[in-house]
Amino acid sequence: MLLIEILEIILFICFSVNILYLLVFSIASVFGKREKREEKAVSYRRIAILVPAYKEDRVIMECVESCLHQNYPRDRYDVIVISDRMEPETNEKLSALPLILEVVHFGNSTKAKALNLAMSHLSGYDLALILDADNIIAPDYLNQINAAPFTENIVGYQTHRTAKNKNTSLACLDAVSEEINNSILRQGHVNMGFSAALIGSGMVFDFELIKKELSGIDAVGGFDRALELTLFKAGKRIGYLPDVYVLDEKIQNHRDFIRQRRRWLSAQTHYLQQFIGDMPGALLDKNWDYCDKLFQQMSIPRLLLLGGTFITALFTSCISWYAALKWWILFGALVVALLIAVPRSLYTVRMLVAFVRLPEIFFYMFLNLFRLRGANKQFIHTEHHGKTS
Repeated sequence: MLLIEILEIILFICFSVNILYLLVFSIASVFGKREKREEKAVSYRRIAILVPAYKEDRVIMECVESCLHQNYPRDRYDVIVISDRMEPETNEKLSALPLILEVVHFGNSTKAKALNLAMSHLSGYDLALILDADNIIAPDYLNQINAAPFTENIVGYQTHRTAKNKNTSLACLDAVSEEINNSILRQGHVNMGFSAALIGSGMVFDFELIKKELSGIDAVGGFDRALELTLFKAGKRIGYLPDVYVLDEKIQNHRDFIRQRRRWLSAQTHYLQQFIGDMPGALLDKNWDYCDKLFQQMSIPRLLLLGGTFITALFTSCISWYAALKWWILFGALVVALLIAVPRSLYTVRMLVAFVRLPEIFFYMFLNLFRLRGANKQFIHTEHHGKTS
């Protein structure tokens, strides 16, 4: 009995730390002044738009069209598509457009390999914008990122990635998850003086710096995590542009959900092991961005945290209501943190209906914990469908 009580206390402390972290940054996301940028640029930086595309025949044309129709001087930016295993017909269509097409074929394809190969052929740019093949940007997107200030320390920005589609229950829940990340890991962090988290696309960097840093990264999955930790270790910072939107296709079925989350979980544990040895030095140097990012790698995924707290509270209630009270308070704090982080625009009847699937998704996530071996050694592709609503 004593052993069970000790385990319960340890579990409660672990869950409490994770939930307090979410609650603090969720509240912080509501406060703080958004950075003001120049309405009109004094000069137009030269921008390279990099679009790695692995078997993305269904979505690549829509992405490219949005890139080519920018209200930005046409001689000041180029679109570079890195085509990996796309159909010859798709490559032929792309070749007819005013863009740079790199056709590659890797034995084990990764986004890092594609970006490194393309950037090794490029020079003379000021900024590098990285998009996914399913992304869509508005006509004023390049003007907005051009107005963002870059300094010796602030070397990149994450723009506001948001859902392109909410056509299934899983897509709705994925859209909510994305916005929670935007609130907690980006807006909340920036408001408290930390760097924003990267998310793999809709990211813009100083060109020469990112070309150099990416050349040392050969990540199979989660290259954005490796890039964050590398930049933070060097004392660099990432800003957030909450009013600069990039549309992103959300997961539509449970098969793709399982594969994507398995990839994310594997990357989280992989980079924790790879970078944890630098934690003592980061603490001594007061490199809080690096320490914060390592804590995120140690954190319990939100869905597992939500389901785990609820199940523990329920189970404890069957033994002792008094002992369970602290668990129900903890569960309530987590729910409040998540509700604060969700934009009011997503509080719809359709979204409430989608929440019915949360227990099912929790089950999938729990199973993924036992399927991580080898997941970060082989590229796991998430299929995109395009033309969603």
